[in-house]
Formats: sequence, structure tokens, C-alpha cells
Amino acid sequence: MTTMNQQFKEYIEQFKQKASADTQEKMSKAIEELENSSEGKGLRTGEEAPDFTLPDAKGESVNLYDVLAEGPAIVTFYRGGWCPYCNMELKAYQNILDEVHAAGGKLIAISPQTPDASLSTKEKDELEFHVLSDEGNQVADDFNLVYHLPDYLVDVYKEKGLNVDESNGDESWTLPVSATYVIRKDGTIAYEYTKADYKDRAEPSEVLEELKKVKV
Repeated sequence: MTTMNQQFKEYIEQFKQKASADTQEKMSKAIEELENSSEGKGLRTGEEAPDFTLPDAKGESVNLYDVLAEGPAIVTFYRGGWCPYCNMELKAYQNILDEVHAAGGKLIAISPQTPDASLSTKEKDELEFHVLSDEGNQVADDFNLVYHLPDYLVDVYKEKGLNVDESNGDESWTLPVSATYVIRKDGTIAYEYTKADYKDRAEPSEVLEELKKVKV
């Protein structure tokens, strides 16, 4: 079976052939600037995950610590359904969902999209796990993941029809860094993977192995 990161590599090669040198340069510059900034560093292993209650794609509330009462959880922050890497990641998690449940865990995916946009993502990718809307990036901020898109990158996104502002229901043009956590029943973080580069993400099958190490 093709891994998520293999899919990423294939997509990146296609993107390099299609996108202009200027666009590629601006995207690389934005990643480098974020890596060198203080934004979006995320929480670390051993820290306590802040509790949250967020609406799912159907508008029903999901509370992290209610989920943790039943077992450990994988919590992954993604940018939105407009992001091809996010869609590949979410589908890869869907492919291992039965194994996540067999290991006693639950899966939660969070983005700043509105519930309507989250519902579109959930239906398009046929996702059977919690897909939550963190409008205003409030929970992402609690996890220290929020960053601002630079103006020159906002212009690129607009040119490509990536209407992040419409998906998120606000004009802030802020996003969460792509980050994945395995959280124990007591709320402590057992594993984290946080990168400024949205193309660098934890392989879901490897996150599953980290979940299995956590005692239910």
C-alpha cells in the first residue's frame, strides 16, 4: 500500500512541474520564515493537553477529556479541506481507523474551518472519525500552533483560488501548524510531531505504533 509520504512526494513532483518558480520560491520562503520565528512551535511530550470542547461537522459538541475518559486519543491539527496534503493525511488516517480503535484509541482531526466546511471535508473524504471546527484557532492557540500567513503568500493563495478566509469564516488568514499528538487518558502528551513545513507530517502508521505504546 502506498504510504502517505509517498503520495506527498508524487504530489510535490507534479506541483514542481506545474507551479511557477516565483510561486515555489514564495512558498519556500514562507516556510523558512516560520521555522525561524517564534510562532507555531507546539506543545511537547510530557506536557498536559489543554481541554477543549468543539463542534463536529454536524454541529455536535465533542470534549477532549470526555473522549480521553474512554481511552487515549490521536489529535491531529490540519489546515483545511482546501489543502491537498491535509486531504491525503486525513484519508490515510481513515485507512487505519479500525486499527486505532483496536488499540483502544480515538481519532480527532481539528481545523479552523467552519462546521459547514468541515462537513464538506468529512463527506468528500468519507471520514468516520471526529472532524472538529476550531473557528478563530482558539484551541490551536492553546496548543501553541497558530501562525499568520505573510501577505505575499496570501496573494499567492488568492490567485490560486484557495479562499482560506471563506473556509475559516474570518479575515485573519491564520492557520495551525500541521501537528499530531498522542494523548494519554490522563491528558499528558505521549508523542508529538510538529513541523513548520506543512509537507512534513508524521506517517499515520507510525503514529498508530506510538498509540499502541500507551497503556489503555
